[in-house]
Amino acid sequence: MLVPLRAILEATDKYDYAQGAFNVNAVAQAKAAIEVHEMFRSAAILQGADLANGFMGGRTDFMNATLEDKIKGAANIGDAVKKYGENSPIPVALHLDHGRNFESCKAAIAGGYTSVMIDGSSLPFEQNIELTREVVKYAHERGVTVEAELGVLAGVEDHVFSNNSTYTNPLDAVEFIKKTKVDALAISYGTMHGANKGKGAKLRKEIAIATKECLRHAGIFCVLVSHGSSTVPQYIVNEINALGGDIQNAYGIELAQLKEVSHCGIGKINVDTDIRLAVTRNMKELFVARPELQKSPSIGAIYQLLEEKKSAFDPRAFLPPIMDTVMYGNIPDEDVAAIVNCIEKGVREVVGTLIVEFGSVGKAPLVEKVTLDEMAERYRKEGI
Repeated sequence: MLVPLRAILEATDKYDYAQGAFNVNAVAQAKAAIEVHEMFRSAAILQGADLANGFMGGRTDFMNATLEDKIKGAANIGDAVKKYGENSPIPVALHLDHGRNFESCKAAIAGGYTSVMIDGSSLPFEQNIELTREVVKYAHERGVTVEAELGVLAGVEDHVFSNNSTYTNPLDAVEFIKKTKVDALAISYGTMHGANKGKGAKLRKEIAIATKECLRHAGIFCVLVSHGSSTVPQYIVNEINALGGDIQNAYGIELAQLKEVSHCGIGKINVDTDIRLAVTRNMKELFVARPELQKSPSIGAIYQLLEEKKSAFDPRAFLPPIMDTVMYGNIPDEDVAAIVNCIEKGVREVVGTLIVEFGSVGKAPLVEKVTLDEMAERYRKEGI
């Protein structure tokens, strides 16, 4: 069933494990992500980034997505997650990743998201608090969970980019959480957005530990979130390059470090790049294994884009020829079905691996199956 993210976060906090949160940009990705979580009896956190909503609204140049595109796309992602998650035996949350502003969060909630992130991390501290509090009030009235961000991550992901990191101050984090009453807080502690996190990136786990200890001491609930946490599997990068790709300097966060911080107060670990890489490799493999598809009337254009954009690995760069399939899940012929199979297999490979590694296997029954209305009533009673 669909649940507010808060219910899943409470289980990670109580039972000391982390949930992977996986970004989806197509109906097929949402379907595969839910199915693989079901297989491992894990609750599922699916994420649509602000600009993913633009893409799912039909804006192939999603960097220029308008609010109207995002409203349409949020509804499309919401419909897909509802289709595959509403009657699922596991709890499923749909979370807005990096909401740019209040309007983006409202659009996501209207589209069926059960959780939103408002990213005010580039604002001065007090303005970030003000914006976050505005979103919290609106979302909590509807039972929707809210994540915020404090500190700045380096790297690039859609419209989120910075050359430098600013580590999160644990004392500032506690003050921020007290004043905003957010359910989750993304902290800056050494992760980076994008595929190039630098070789040997080191996580400052002491920042997470100190923040969590301060919150416990104050009796405040808030789960810490690790953004920019893709592992960037080197075997996939190597396979893409062996298939004619040109991906350089792509390094992720070491898996052992992510497993360690899952016991240091980090309850949600965001992963996007790994899925992008696996899907891209699968599509490249398909056209090598079945060269006749290179001239396919329905997917031959995808092959052309793969050939033209050798250093790209975001499937959104290659999927515009089949936007009806991306947005609504329609599969008009066997050739498109072959591409959809590539997408689904890539999601299952990466997500299945990380469900096991992060420790959420078999934990679905630990999550309370609570509705948005019930959660709204709890927030109201607690004054948040």
